[in-house]
Amino acid sequence: MARKASLALAVLILLAAGYAVFAAKGWQWKAALFPLAIGIPLFCLAAIEIAWTLAAKEAPEEPAPNPALPWAWMIAFLALIVLLGFPIAVAVFMLVYLKAQAKEGWLFSIVLTAAVWGAFYGLFDMMLHLPFPAGWLFEWLGLA
Repeated sequence: MARKASLALAVLILLAAGYAVFAAKGWQWKAALFPLAIGIPLFCLAAIEIAWTLAAKEAPEEPAPNPALPWAWMIAFLALIVLLGFPIAVAVFMLVYLKAQAKEGWLFSIVLTAAVWGAFYGLFDMMLHLPFPAGWLFEWLGLA
C-alpha cells in the first residue's frame, strides 16, 4: 500500500513540476526563474523517486508509528524558537532530534548540526542580514 501511495505521489509531483517548467518556458526570464529553478530539480527528483519505487522489492509491513510523535517534535521546535530564538533553536533541535529520534552517533550528529547551523547563519545572518529576535529566555535573563 505504501509503495502505491509513494508512486502516485511521485507521479503527481512529476506532472506538476513538468507543467510548471513547460508553462514557464514562454515567460520573461525574471518571471520564469523561480518556476524553472524549482521545477527542473523537482521533476528530476520525482523521476528518480518513480524509478526507485518501481525497482524496489516489496518490503514487509512495519508497525505504524505513533501519529502524535511528529506533532510533539514540531511543538518542541516551536517552543525552542520562542524560548531560545531561531538561530540557537535550529542547532539545539537538530542535535537533539538526530540523537533521540534518528538514533545517530555523536560524531555524525555534531558535524551535521554544525554544517546546517553554519549554512543557516551564513545565509540568513551574514548574507541577508535578517535580524532574529532574541528568545524569551534571554530577554528574561537580561542577556538580549
